[in-house]
Amino acid sequence: MPRTDLEKLPVGDLTQRLTEIRLDRLEALVRTSRGSIAFDEQRNPAVSGVLIVMDASAEDVTTAGQAGFALLDCETIEGIDIDVARLAVPKGQTLGHAIKSLRKLLPTADISADNLYVQSGMPAQQMAVGARASSRTVARPAIGMIDGGVGAHPAITGAIEAKGFARGAPSASPHGTAIASLLIGSGMVRGAAAGKMLLVADVYGSDPAGGNATAIARALGWFVQRAVPVVTISLVGPANPLLGKAIANAQAKGLMIVAAVGNDGPAAPPSYPASYAGVIAVTGVDRRGRALPEASRALHLDYAAPGADMLAAAPGGKTVRVRGTSFASPLVAARLAQHYTAPVPARRAAAIKALNTEARDLGAKGTDNVYGRGLICGACRTP
Repeated sequence: MPRTDLEKLPVGDLTQRLTEIRLDRLEALVRTSRGSIAFDEQRNPAVSGVLIVMDASAEDVTTAGQAGFALLDCETIEGIDIDVARLAVPKGQTLGHAIKSLRKLLPTADISADNLYVQSGMPAQQMAVGARASSRTVARPAIGMIDGGVGAHPAITGAIEAKGFARGAPSASPHGTAIASLLIGSGMVRGAAAGKMLLVADVYGSDPAGGNATAIARALGWFVQRAVPVVTISLVGPANPLLGKAIANAQAKGLMIVAAVGNDGPAAPPSYPASYAGVIAVTGVDRRGRALPEASRALHLDYAAPGADMLAAAPGGKTVRVRGTSFASPLVAARLAQHYTAPVPARRAAAIKALNTEARDLGAKGTDNVYGRGLICGACRTP
């Protein structure tokens, strides 16, 4: 059923259908991954065969190794200063069982799967993947995005620097190209920060297990190193200790993060990273200012922005109708970047106050859990 038809369903049927769509999508993701993706102990998709331990001691690694959890590698994620050890799941154990076993073995350690985060929007299915995105060095980027790569397009004329955090990245993707056009597009697609410089972290590339927590954490570290003030993330998934700490450490260094709440409906589990404290959570509305019925509910909601009845860029110089909270998040991020031009934590409150002034109240008077503090960038939609 097309998402636009969901508006015609009664609330009870809508909730059931969105739940079915979400579960079917996750099952298909694991089933078609050729063994590179598995379910964790809560049936969230993650990188198969790998466990993450943050700030593991040498004793932790030795104890785990003696129990069959071989050390794969250790890493300090630059920019956000997080130490990560990756351990192999013992042969014959499922990912979910291995997590439970290792937590019993190391009860004080911070152990998790390397969960995956999926794009939270719906470019039309006919969007074709274009050529590999170029990687031009940008001295002082104005805004960042974590997504797939960006394809060449006449509407995307600003300076772009792309870096890959997955196998085969950076490589152009339909979703990443659409998001970039909503940020810095001009002409056939109007971006909310037209002409600004853009730093693109491609966390997908050609990797079936792309979009994992490790890739996103590395991307956040890169943005901190490059002094990017604002980043938009139109990806959704479960809570994850590594991602949570990466978000918190990046925020402490001044990075402001805007994220989509997802499109699995109000009965779906809370979406992350939008639900993390301090992350600016964004939902989508249609051309009449109505909340998208498929929009999820994060643990908090800050703003709404156009997320349907609009065009975005597609690889190959085309445009495509898009729908989803994915396409609302970059509009809010672009407006925030106008008020927050450097990663200085002391300036965050003033930037949020300025954004609140722009917000047009929708729904119940004042802040609510459907539209947050109101509509941002209502005129930014390219109809």
